[in-house]
Amino acid sequence: MSAPAATSASPATVLAPDGAAQDAVRLVAHARRRPLRRVRAVVAGLAVLAVAALLARTLLGEYTVTVVDFVRILRGETIEGAPGASFIVMEAKLPRAVLGALAGAAFGAAGAMFQTTLRNPLASPDIIGVSLGASAAAVLALTFFDAQGLVLPLVALLGAVGVSLVMYLVSRGTSLAGQRMVLVGIGIAALLSSVIQFVMTRATIQDAQASLVWLTGSLSRATWPVIGLLAVGLLMLLPVLAALVPRMRAAELGDDLSTTLGAPAAGARLGLVVAVAFAAFATAATGPIAFVAFLSGPIAKRLTGGRTSLWAAALVGSVIVIAGDFLGSYLIPDVNLPVGVITGALGAPLMIVAVIAAGRHGKA
Repeated sequence: MSAPAATSASPATVLAPDGAAQDAVRLVAHARRRPLRRVRAVVAGLAVLAVAALLARTLLGEYTVTVVDFVRILRGETIEGAPGASFIVMEAKLPRAVLGALAGAAFGAAGAMFQTTLRNPLASPDIIGVSLGASAAAVLALTFFDAQGLVLPLVALLGAVGVSLVMYLVSRGTSLAGQRMVLVGIGIAALLSSVIQFVMTRATIQDAQASLVWLTGSLSRATWPVIGLLAVGLLMLLPVLAALVPRMRAAELGDDLSTTLGAPAAGARLGLVVAVAFAAFATAATGPIAFVAFLSGPIAKRLTGGRTSLWAAALVGSVIVIAGDFLGSYLIPDVNLPVGVITGALGAPLMIVAVIAAGRHGKA
């Protein structure tokens, strides 16, 4: 019995792409690789810039340290002729730079995740009440319970999480959950501002001064225990952040389309939980540094050509906070401005520009 003759329309023949189809596939693949290469280049450039900013904040200023001496100090050696150099670097300058880098990264990532998931450029932790939740809890603890040390950031963390839970419970179950969450958050922020002002009228002068410094957003509480608490929190969140990056990209397409593509909107909402945690840890460590979360995402998006990158947003946040702290310390002689004053002064006009631009595109 002879074998059956092969037909001209076998499955392999039908599925094999012809030359034109292969060219089209290569063209699409090339078009997708170009923005990806740009994102990677931007992230790499921002990483170098963040490290340079950290070194500049540590080595420059009124007390300068050479790179060679900095390395020797890190090794535990004492600099001849400058016995106080180790203390200044390891207990003052380096902790501020490291805390600024970590807190800025957390604020930047949180802001980008809020804006991407809710598809609203105005959605950031310092506008929808998350940061104010931490602030209100911290001021209450400072004023009525004399909270100090690591207790204060832990209380602030609970405040931010509590506000986020209220926002989630009020907003869940609706097709406009994202927009509703923004509106609820703005209302809660107004309420918490009133609570903070009321508490301040009942506080002693010393407590009021401590609360005001913390509410402004400052790196003055930069100690290694606080940095360790923040670092541990961020390290726990980083794997979750990496896992949610694909869902964040799908969330930009909207609930219906992302669900159609196999990325349910409910999964993307998990990003809000992580964003709240990032903002809560950062606020607990430094206070609510204004506009860092709000501006980092749009700046990173502009650098990457319109493609969302949480890593780029986090690095932009680090650069903003470190640079702002350096300007606050040395911009005006004999005046040490908290970093929140600098970011607030520069961020307000940029926010107006962002709102106008969003209005032109029908997003706000």
